[in-house]
Amino acid sequence: MKILLVEDDPLLGENLKEFLEQSGCQVRWIEDDRELLDTSVGMAYDIVILDLMLRYSRGEDILKEMRSKGITTPVIILTAKNSLLDKETCFNLGADDFITKPFEPKELVLRIKALLRRVRGFEKITVGEAEIDGNSMTVKYQGKEFKLSKTSWELLNLLLRNRGKVVSTETILNCVWGDKPVGNEVVRAYIKELRKVLPPGSIETYKGVGYKLI
Repeated sequence: MKILLVEDDPLLGENLKEFLEQSGCQVRWIEDDRELLDTSVGMAYDIVILDLMLRYSRGEDILKEMRSKGITTPVIILTAKNSLLDKETCFNLGADDFITKPFEPKELVLRIKALLRRVRGFEKITVGEAEIDGNSMTVKYQGKEFKLSKTSWELLNLLLRNRGKVVSTETILNCVWGDKPVGNEVVRAYIKELRKVLPPGSIETYKGVGYKLI
């Protein structure tokens, strides 16, 4: 489970990151919200945990921008704000859950698991005649089972979460490779590998723009 944690409190952020990792999650913690200038990075994660009162931005604005871009990654709001109006605002903007500080870290983990059970729906999914298993990171097609590498899986997972939408090459690079110095040719190479294990025509290329899983 990949989690993006946006929390500017250094003590809380560090403690949450450690607790979530001990619970089996893979966590990227953003303490300086200026690192989240491109909210499309949220597409690469299973869950975004978002504080509202950040140093440079409002969590509400980040959430609004994510949803306006069509990013459907589940968002859990984590905040000291506790009025009904605050909750109503966040839910209307597209939040999936709302936790008021202070809280028990175990409650956060339980809510994450419950939320993923509701929205993930992705233990097994089909693309044409291919069956994709989210637990084993395998693709079964034409009687053969293909085990994907971590990078190939992250790319396929990104396309699956945004199925039917064009995912830009820039977004793919940011979400899958992060700060690693790779270019468009690497993305093309991995797309080529995915096409080998999926039915023909499953991934469409939009030249100069990106790729779409149909």
